[in-house]
Amino acid sequence: MTDTPTETPEAQAPPGRPPVVTPVRVLAGLCLVAPFVATLWVSSYADTSPDLGGVPFFYWYQLLWVPLSALLTVSAYLLVRREERQRRVRGGGDAR
Repeated sequence: MTDTPTETPEAQAPPGRPPVVTPVRVLAGLCLVAPFVATLWVSSYADTSPDLGGVPFFYWYQLLWVPLSALLTVSAYLLVRREERQRRVRGGGDAR
């Protein structure tokens, strides 16, 4: 019987290459997940008060997430793009 490695070859980073999962990419992922969690967790905002200019909380909370989602998406894009540039400059190979 042969000893099998505990990690798959895909999980092991080749020598000299930076890891694929980095704190910047985790932050970008959180920026993309936050709007989904905030809008799909309906019980957190299923209320009529407080109202804003006569508009119930339920509606203005959802509408508030439209520009916030756009800002978070742009932030995630810029974070990943900046990291890819840095990987190319350092000679980290493919910046996918």
